[in-house]
Amino acid sequence: MGCTLRLILGDQLTATLPVITDAVKTRDILLMAEVKEEATFVKHHKKKIAFLFSAMRHFAEELKDDGFKVNYRKYDDPDNQGSLLNEVKALVSKHDVDNIVVTEPGEYRLLKSMQQWESQLGVPVDLLPDERFYASKARFAEWAEGRKTLRMEFWYREMRKETGILMENGVPAGGDWNYDAKNRESMPASVTPPPPVKFEPDEITRDVISLVEKEFGDHFGELDDFHYATDRAGALEVLNRFIDERLPDFGRYQDAMRHNMPWLFHSHLSFYINCGLLSPREVVQQAEAAWHAGEAPLNSVEGFIRQIIGWREFVRGFYWHYMPGLQTDNYFNAKRTLPDFFWDGYTNMNCLRQCITDTKKHAYAHHIQRLMVLGNFSLLCELSPAEVQEWYLLVYADAYEWVELPNVSGMILFADGGNLASKPYVASGSYINKMSDYCKHCGYSVSKKTGEGACPFNYLYWRFLDAHQDKLRKNPRMAFVYKSYDRMAEEKIAAMREDGQRFLTKLSKNEEV
Repeated sequence: MGCTLRLILGDQLTATLPVITDAVKTRDILLMAEVKEEATFVKHHKKKIAFLFSAMRHFAEELKDDGFKVNYRKYDDPDNQGSLLNEVKALVSKHDVDNIVVTEPGEYRLLKSMQQWESQLGVPVDLLPDERFYASKARFAEWAEGRKTLRMEFWYREMRKETGILMENGVPAGGDWNYDAKNRESMPASVTPPPPVKFEPDEITRDVISLVEKEFGDHFGELDDFHYATDRAGALEVLNRFIDERLPDFGRYQDAMRHNMPWLFHSHLSFYINCGLLSPREVVQQAEAAWHAGEAPLNSVEGFIRQIIGWREFVRGFYWHYMPGLQTDNYFNAKRTLPDFFWDGYTNMNCLRQCITDTKKHAYAHHIQRLMVLGNFSLLCELSPAEVQEWYLLVYADAYEWVELPNVSGMILFADGGNLASKPYVASGSYINKMSDYCKHCGYSVSKKTGEGACPFNYLYWRFLDAHQDKLRKNPRMAFVYKSYDRMAEEKIAAMREDGQRFLTKLSKNEEV
């Protein structure tokens, strides 16, 4: 009797997945591989590669300690085959393999490839559903069937009802489905968030950092101050510390931004959930338990849980429902090339400089930085969706296509024309000024609307609304904004147009802005 070859991907570091629990330790082979095809599909942030390779190596060691037969291929192994398929082929040629088992990948491209493996290898290939999500792809497709638009809020309510999370006798805890009205406070200067949880790199991580420096030196990002957890024990510590130290104030300050303070009250758990070191269920259970114990307010707990059982589940279902068209949607026909400062952070616009610098240093920025600073700018400047999508995928350590693409194409760029979001998320400089202290350190004046030294977000915002009236005026959620536009003097609108076009011309030429 032959063996089963069980492939474990880099974002499937979960010991409870059937691909692992169903293995016969004395017979089956578990394959894990660091391969060029996946590591360079886009030029991922150096810290992202270091984090994942180290987490994979730690996970493999734990499996070996548990008695599994693990075949682990390091990136610089002399006989590294360069792709997952070729690694599988090599083992099939060396061993008596009856069948291959793998948990379905989270990426459309890779799934389509794996669906051809059986005919290419001449060995049965079993693709198992990823059981780490609350809802299956089929469950989401069933919910989406026949709906003209898909909205996260309604999906979220379905998830609450089905799971019983934050429900009391069939109604939402506290009487409301969400508490966003309490979750939009700016952060006073007197508030000091707790420091992030940091871990000293061990020998495995130090080896990986050296590898990344050598093999991926031309990739975006910095490797200094690598402090992330790279095993389950560390990830659990980050979770426990978040529940104890950050969750109580997470809600009110979740949209706030602070100069030179990237971590704030956010959980930083997406690193670990998205690669499998933590399960969404255990994270949600701990957060809900904190509310029941009176250790965190409902607005914080609900807002956090909504990001997981609402938004995370929604975008995953949305991704599979709309692929592959989601990759090429371009509602506004945006074509402008990504400016150079998205890579080096050299711009007089402090909000952008802060967010890009944080991203370059940490492979992290929180959701408002991604949406309402970087994303807002990308949409207002009509940057190419393909280039923006690739940038978001490669720069963040928690970014995988299934979660990145719907957020960028649908939420950030409105490139799908409203399948995901009910309106474009655009704003002038006043929003950024309200939610941060960035404007106090900026080369532009947020109070100035047009002319020399005016905050570019101010005139870019109105220039965008002016340029796309044909598509946006009919949107009910834009009606109030266009009433303000209609009350503007024509000379003011003309100034916005002129300043906006002047700025965009400089941007296209990669001149300093």
